[in-house]
Amino acid sequence: MMKILLPEKIAESGIELLRKDFEVDEKYNLSPEALLECIGEYDALIVRSATKVTSEVIEKGSKLKVIGRAGTGVDNIDVETATRKGIIVVNTPESNNISTAEHTIALMLALARNIPQAYSTLKNGKWMRSKFKGVELYNKTVVILGLGRIGSNVANRLKSFGMNVMGYDPYVNDDRFDRLGVQRITSIEEAMRVADFITVHLPKTQETMGIIGERELSMAKPNLRIINCARGGLVDEEALYNALKSGKIAGAAIDVFKAEPKESAGGTDFSHKLLELDNVIFTPHLGASTQEAQENVGIDIAKQVSEALKGNIVNAVNLHGLNVQNMTALAPYLKMARILGKMYYSAEKFPVQKVELIYSGDITNKETKLVTLSYLSGLLDPIMEERVNFVNVGMMIKERGIEVIESKRSDVDHYTNLVTVKVTNRKKAVTFAGTVFGKDEIRIVNFGGYEVDFEPTPYMLIIQNYDRPGVIGRIGTILGEANVNIATMRVSQNRREGKALMVLNIDHDVSPETIKRIEEVDNILKVSLIKL
Repeated sequence: MMKILLPEKIAESGIELLRKDFEVDEKYNLSPEALLECIGEYDALIVRSATKVTSEVIEKGSKLKVIGRAGTGVDNIDVETATRKGIIVVNTPESNNISTAEHTIALMLALARNIPQAYSTLKNGKWMRSKFKGVELYNKTVVILGLGRIGSNVANRLKSFGMNVMGYDPYVNDDRFDRLGVQRITSIEEAMRVADFITVHLPKTQETMGIIGERELSMAKPNLRIINCARGGLVDEEALYNALKSGKIAGAAIDVFKAEPKESAGGTDFSHKLLELDNVIFTPHLGASTQEAQENVGIDIAKQVSEALKGNIVNAVNLHGLNVQNMTALAPYLKMARILGKMYYSAEKFPVQKVELIYSGDITNKETKLVTLSYLSGLLDPIMEERVNFVNVGMMIKERGIEVIESKRSDVDHYTNLVTVKVTNRKKAVTFAGTVFGKDEIRIVNFGGYEVDFEPTPYMLIIQNYDRPGVIGRIGTILGEANVNIATMRVSQNRREGKALMVLNIDHDVSPETIKRIEEVDNILKVSLIKL
């Protein structure tokens, strides 16, 4: 019988589910040394946040087939090593959706009616009814930033309060807004101008960090109240402090901070300048802290680990353990398709409505469904908080209302194989294409409708410009001044309406300031930085 190690406690119902088919050892509070000593006996390991599953632990776990994280993040697991060793990593990103949505509503009501402040004064023997006059939610405008699962749950609940519910999510189609009955907001600036309440449910990415800062808060209505149960740092804490202290906005409710004590550090001292203010209420990251959420986490992780140990397909964080026979032969096509997917949101900002993948040549004889899934994973990966993989990408595509069409053609000009992708958004259709030379040489041969021929590298600049003398030289000068080396440069051979496309393979990342300098050059139309 296969064995499962639990160095941390999960819900008893989850343990009972595992015991039906496996031997389960509960060895709580193992030291790192003790974990290394015993891990070689086990086929699966289930942890929460305290146990660090390092590369050394994984290397010692010679029998490990599955690592389960009872929770959302996998920061305490060396996923790269697990992937290399063929170990499935699973987590439970959806188990706390309802709890977090309800906590958002609780904070909004508490903020609107000054409940924590009133409780505190009464607890200290002061009856101060007139000081804590609140506001109603009824007929107020709430803007929900991020309409994923949690944001959608919040929207449904707030409609029952008679609120005017609006939403901002540039990666969600209009159909989803219509199904939710939420009015679309097209910019953060518009959200700040119209909102009485803003609640944040965005993923933590480079683009979303500090998405509400000093500039945005300067546009706000004076009665604005902000609620953040998503991730610390999405609302700039310094700018928020200044806006609250000056009375620029009315209040805030905060469940998350940019820097927090570790989850296992119960009773740890905590200080923050926002705690000085009377128009802010706080909770210590309690969004998922309900009995039901913890029960769901325990059951969900038990089910996933059980299914994985039985050899069934699961919603893996990484891509190993899937029942796929020809992954090795498909590897270069999967890589090429994922790169093609990542290119769309580097070049375009409008949400995708339809994706048409056309397979031509030798690749039509292969399992193109897997290549399609790889493309879709690459397409969504830049805009998703959780990792996108073969198992969950179909569900995510369906939730966003994206139509996917796959077709095959036996003949193809110039290439033995070709993957052409036509992406349609509400403004236009954009084309990309790639091929594989030999066994594994990936080439991109169409970018945004321009015929090109370049090998994708970790950092690339794609620049559309009017075809005028001096443009290339000016770009080279700016990059040189920024100490950015151009490894190779390709210029599209087809020019349309006097426009050209150049592709620069560069050695490292480019700062926003350098991008801005390039954008300001005469005859430059568009600059896209692609990071693979």
